[in-house]
Amino acid sequence: MIKYLIGFVFLWFLFFFFDFPASAQDESLPEKDSVNGYFITYPKLLGSRLYMSRKYTALEMEDKIGGEKALFWPNTTHNLGIGATYDFFTLNLAYGFGFMNRDIGLGNTRYLDLQAHIYPKKYVIDLFAQFYRGYHLLPSRKFAPEGSEFFLRPDIRVIKLGASFQFLSNPEQFSYRAAFQQNERQIKSAGTFLYGMEWYAGSVRGDSTLLPSRDLTGAEREFQYINFFEIGPSGGAAYTLVFKKYFFITVSASANLSVGYTALDGDALRNSSWRFNPNFFGRAFVGYNNDKWSINANIVHNNIRLAENSGFQNSLMTGNYRINFIYRFDPGPKFRRQFDKYNPLNLLIN
Repeated sequence: MIKYLIGFVFLWFLFFFFDFPASAQDESLPEKDSVNGYFITYPKLLGSRLYMSRKYTALEMEDKIGGEKALFWPNTTHNLGIGATYDFFTLNLAYGFGFMNRDIGLGNTRYLDLQAHIYPKKYVIDLFAQFYRGYHLLPSRKFAPEGSEFFLRPDIRVIKLGASFQFLSNPEQFSYRAAFQQNERQIKSAGTFLYGMEWYAGSVRGDSTLLPSRDLTGAEREFQYINFFEIGPSGGAAYTLVFKKYFFITVSASANLSVGYTALDGDALRNSSWRFNPNFFGRAFVGYNNDKWSINANIVHNNIRLAENSGFQNSLMTGNYRINFIYRFDPGPKFRRQFDKYNPLNLLIN
């Protein structure tokens, strides 16, 4: 049912908003605007997108006293999607089709993963709202029941809310849009420094002790709940290497020094602590991008280290990796008039 709904929305979008040319003979290059010779913008082109992606929010727990680690990973779906980018606006629709997701005994993860990665010219905004239930342990053979290769925890629930806001020191030469949205194209290698703020809050819940065995912690250190809150400044750098005219590699990394609060709660252990925490936010992009089409792969990874408490160093790792094929074309004057009419944020966001 969902795949038919996606198809209907896409066809409706095409027929009601696009003016297809009466003749297919116009093979002229798309309209473009060069900025300082470092990147090209395509102000009147719509970038259509076919992509494959997967999102995740994983939980890593480390007992520094016992010297053990446990990594809980969700069984999220590989998705096939379509999308479009015009000016600052991007719309993507995706679905995890059965042929892309073979059941190999990793259990059922129910989740709502809302990630927004927004790239205006002078800054970058990331918004997170993750709600997960159901994890498996990696590696899990040590704790897996007889006859199974995987140790499943369908009871573990994770909630993570967060936001990151960073300014670019060199927006006239470096373009995030060229790497992530492909409505621009970097034509000369350039970089930028990043500085801003990050904020995160959330919780982890389990019906029993979160770590898989008393052998790891001892019964007196078991807990079933984690609550956390973090806020602080961040800084980093990003760089795009352009080679052979159309190929590019973009790498972005930033560190966040947060004031963090973590509370552990259970039948045996109840404690809270405040600490300064270093967190990490990384992005990587690689691909080919010319005036009309692009193929590329990218990953966004956010690692939040919770404040150390009672010898436990816990982390939440959130990310999204994607492979895109993009084709740009002129949607026609009717579409542009409608978009400009309902575009009050255009001046603000640019």
